[in-house]
Amino acid sequence: MSEQHPEPDGGGLPEPRRCSAKGCRAAATTDLGWRNPRLHDAARVKHWLACDEHADYLADFLARRSFLLTRDPIA
Repeated sequence: MSEQHPEPDGGGLPEPRRCSAKGCRAAATTDLGWRNPRLHDAARVKHWLACDEHADYLADFLARRSFLLTRDPIA
């Protein structure tokens, strides 16, 4: 998940990945892979990206619900 995507306007410049925490625009440093087993089959993995400040909070939120599958650094 470390690749960068071009900007939506087609400018060709890579846009940094942003934290998934509400209201946060910081660059993401952690990829949190998760799944709600009541809604998704085992092949489905969703991702939240987190900055250093929100990585523990978001991982804990997912872990308390038994949704957290992976926690990987973004290069």
